[in-house]
Amino acid sequence: MLNWCSLPFSQLTTDQLYELLKLRTDVFVVEQNCPYPELDDKDRIDGVYHLLGTSSKKLVAYARLLPPGVSFTQVSIGRVAVAGHSRGKGYGQLLISKALEECQRLWPDADIQIGAQVYLEKVYQQFGFVRHSQDYLEDGIPHVDMMLTKNN
Repeated sequence: MLNWCSLPFSQLTTDQLYELLKLRTDVFVVEQNCPYPELDDKDRIDGVYHLLGTSSKKLVAYARLLPPGVSFTQVSIGRVAVAGHSRGKGYGQLLISKALEECQRLWPDADIQIGAQVYLEKVYQQFGFVRHSQDYLEDGIPHVDMMLTKNN
């Protein structure tokens, strides 16, 4: 079972910040062999929340929740990551589910747009996301834009 917290940048402890940056770097830069600007100034924008999932006090799942107008016109979820040693336990599904729940709490009934890695398209489809772009390369990795439309 994971313990969850969702915090704005100003409320993160230095340890939480270190752990989330380490997890993101381990997954997106090292594991995917993709040198890119991980620190993109979005983390500390007002309204951005950091969703942390811990097990035995260790960060194993993370997502960044962004209000409308930061990454897309719509609300967005990004930097979705599960620690390598914690994969295969269903944490990815739990993370997406919790991220959607938090987005609903923060921005009720808002549409959510994501830029998903193409190999994860079917995972996001299970949550109701629909492809709405052609494949494109972002930092050398195939991505696709997907949208979850809420009935307003």
